[in-house]
Amino acid sequence: MTLAAKNLTYGYRDTTVGSGATLAIEAGEVTALLGPNGGGKTTLLKTMLGLLSPLGGAVTLDGHDLEGLSVADRAKAIGYVPQASASPFAFTASEIVLMGRTAHAGLFAAPTAKDRGIAASALDRLGIAHLSERPITMISGGERQLVLIARALAQAPRFLVLDEPTASLDFGNQGKVMRRLGGFAEEGLGVLFTTHDPNHAARFADRVALLGRGTILAQGPVREHLTSEALADLYAAPVDLVRDEAGRSAYLPG
Repeated sequence: MTLAAKNLTYGYRDTTVGSGATLAIEAGEVTALLGPNGGGKTTLLKTMLGLLSPLGGAVTLDGHDLEGLSVADRAKAIGYVPQASASPFAFTASEIVLMGRTAHAGLFAAPTAKDRGIAASALDRLGIAHLSERPITMISGGERQLVLIARALAQAPRFLVLDEPTASLDFGNQGKVMRRLGGFAEEGLGVLFTTHDPNHAARFADRVALLGRGTILAQGPVREHLTSEALADLYAAPVDLVRDEAGRSAYLPG
């Protein structure tokens, strides 16, 4: 199973953000999309989700043009996790996760026992079942992000797309969220996440795509394409690769 952008031109009706983007997300793999601020990562994600129409090229799901699929069919295939933000409504965690079942039941349909069971399973899968009846306004940022991931999983998608899943999270919660992604790939999901931190890509991704100057500059296995030279070119700034005595490595600004 593959979610792919093919020679994609993306942006808005009066503004082209990027062009010539070709990117394939495979089932069972985690792909990290890196790029500088304002480089078009979120716009590219929204186009690959079908929230924005391509200005050129195409997005395909298993070879079928995404534009030809219904909104419900897209939602059944692709789960989207936006950046966590404060909610003005005090929905409980379980109510938030149940919203992910609308792709299968319809917007105004009452949740079934099966839907509630799937939502409860998604919360349990992420280790946050104890938050089930807690209002979303009364949990931490890291917990809120896990609830949003659980909502996407409740859709029973084949692909999971996350926009900067660790943005605004503290160090501990970043690790808590990122460690989940590899497990999803092991279960057969294709995972795509954006990040500003090359260390997240190095540790948690199988593949990397470098988005800069309006297009994908390089992509492929992390070990081959995530280098200090490639990152320096991407961010127009020196990047050092440092290693400790145990052989562990990290990328740092030069």
